[in-house]
Amino acid sequence: MQAETRWALAQLNLWVGDVAGNVDKIIQFATEARDRHGASLLLCPELALLGYPPDDLLLRRGLPALIAEGLQRLQDSVHGITVVVGGPSYEGERLFNAAWVLRDGQRLATYRKQHLPNYGVFDERRHFASGDAACVFEQDGFRVAVTICEDIWTTEACAQARAAGAEVILTLNASPFEQGKAAARLSVARQRVAETGLPLVYLNAVGGQDEVVFDGNAFALGADGQVTAQARPFVEEVTPLQVRRDAEGRVTCHGESHPAPGDDALLYSALVQATRDYVNRNGFPGALLGMSGGIDSALVAAIATDALGASRVWGVSMPSRYTLDMSNDDARIEAEALGIRYDRIAIEPAFEAFTDLLAPLFDERAADVTEENLQSRCRGALLMALSNKFGHMVLPTGNKSEMAVGYATLYGDMCGGFAPLKDVYKQQVYALARYRNTLGEVIPERVLTRAPSAELRADQRDDDSLPPYEVLDAILQRYVEAQRSIPDLIHEGFDEADVRRVVSLVRRSEYKRRQSAPGPKVTGRAFGRERRYPITALYGDI
Repeated sequence: MQAETRWALAQLNLWVGDVAGNVDKIIQFATEARDRHGASLLLCPELALLGYPPDDLLLRRGLPALIAEGLQRLQDSVHGITVVVGGPSYEGERLFNAAWVLRDGQRLATYRKQHLPNYGVFDERRHFASGDAACVFEQDGFRVAVTICEDIWTTEACAQARAAGAEVILTLNASPFEQGKAAARLSVARQRVAETGLPLVYLNAVGGQDEVVFDGNAFALGADGQVTAQARPFVEEVTPLQVRRDAEGRVTCHGESHPAPGDDALLYSALVQATRDYVNRNGFPGALLGMSGGIDSALVAAIATDALGASRVWGVSMPSRYTLDMSNDDARIEAEALGIRYDRIAIEPAFEAFTDLLAPLFDERAADVTEENLQSRCRGALLMALSNKFGHMVLPTGNKSEMAVGYATLYGDMCGGFAPLKDVYKQQVYALARYRNTLGEVIPERVLTRAPSAELRADQRDDDSLPPYEVLDAILQRYVEAQRSIPDLIHEGFDEADVRRVVSLVRRSEYKRRQSAPGPKVTGRAFGRERRYPITALYGDI
């Protein structure tokens, strides 16, 4: 029997813990989907009532009542459209990652997530029990199955749905962004479509949440595996779908398809989104950063400006006796190009005061890394003082390459609340800076071409202390993300001395990273909640 209707996907930017606010937003989007787009069904993200990942908020004794109240209000408030919404379901002694089908004041069905991820940033088995049954309901004459996120990464849940009579599969997700993830999702979804012969609709959250950021990128696939709708990444919006069954009984879900941005554009958008949501939701009036005239601080300044607006970003140059005039000029040029507030505080008086105070105890020992770190700590103290006085969050400007090997100073340039580049390798920093300049040049060309330097001693260059970044990044990507061993890396052709030096630095710097600011995960394995290594351990060559 032929049939035709319209459904909608809600890429929602939800705030973890704000059940009342999240319910308000779902009601708003359901109303828009119904009244503006003529939709009869709205699909919302995984755990939309509470936000994702909620972690141990799920253990709070007052949360079950709060969830029940929010679900009931949503159920009572939305009419004329079916809402499929995710949330935690407290059922006796067990807690499920669930989805409810709500229609005109009724709770028609409940689905309980069957496959619980427990790798990377995911820790769902800590809290949730697994469901064991398909959920298929009727909507506009179509038999519709519900699945949740990890369920489609294995075969069982979708096979169950088909066996239960489903004609189309809906999947609710809170799937964090990382480079290459969109293609991986699409590949997995196509496998499920090939196995079941059913069209599949994939809906994802958007927005930053501490160390993860969600990209949206909702899509629909036909029964042949072809993309029939593609939403925009990092945009909170309703995406309508036209759902049809033709005379031969084939079901299709068609909607607008937006072209995919390039890799650098997508990564840059992720960093902007993560920074915006972290600063705003933690109640800071703006962002503050040290501007050295180098590539990292230039890129962070651009990210912060695009995230918050120029009026909320403050750059501070803090030159020392070793800072080149060109660096001072470039910092000022960058700030002026972005239109942000810019101030200059020379650290020489503070540095001299510290060295004078310590001179009797240093006992005429030669200057070394101690004095270099003192300069960085002078800068950190100044930034934190400005943050305390004016309320702006300090954004550390270090990148993943530096954090991996400890090329950063505790209580110095590591000071701050959120590190936008924490999971971005140095070579990617250059690529992102060049991409940002295509939107309007804000980073001088010589910043992109000069040799990087911390400028903590005369004529210093980063490659005095580290292998060239193209070598360093290649080793780090294999050791940190692919978890290659030392013999593996040597066998791949890397110089043994470079490998052992880099790996030793990574291992010795674990204690530093434990004290670093959070930052958004954008690679396959990020430092922080995703990579958990002991500080005190004997590794060998593993």
